[in-house]
Amino acid sequence: MPLDPSFIGRTYPPTAPYEVGREKIREFAVAVGDANPAYTDPEAAKAFGHPDVIAPPTFPFVITYAAAAQVVTDPELGLDYSRVVHGDQKFAYTRPVRAGDRLTVTVTIDSIKSLAGNDVLSVRGEVNDESGEHVVTSVMTLVARAADEAGE
Repeated sequence: MPLDPSFIGRTYPPTAPYEVGREKIREFAVAVGDANPAYTDPEAAKAFGHPDVIAPPTFPFVITYAAAAQVVTDPELGLDYSRVVHGDQKFAYTRPVRAGDRLTVTVTIDSIKSLAGNDVLSVRGEVNDESGEHVVTSVMTLVARAADEAGE
């Protein structure tokens, strides 16, 4: 059964603050294989004009994916997570994520479409720091694959 398009525009409560630590940034940079010194060395980051180390561009996925769980687990939406695959991810920055940031995410369902029996959701995460300043917008596309004729 296709997802209800009346959920388009539904916004969920902001997440609890996530404190971005230098070590988490370093671990993420190592995990994605990015050796940019601005991610691990405060002095290198300062030489690039940043007050402290900054996070790689895809780092916000860590917190926006967790925030999107509000959508995925919303019983009213009725999304079958066992059939969901991550289809796409985009980020639009106002400024880099920095060590010491305390970030919250507010997620909104931007679109719901049915394509060849698959449900395609666009979920936007607005990431703000503790002063309310916008840091980055994340847009992820989730695809709930259609069940085959056997219902699997």
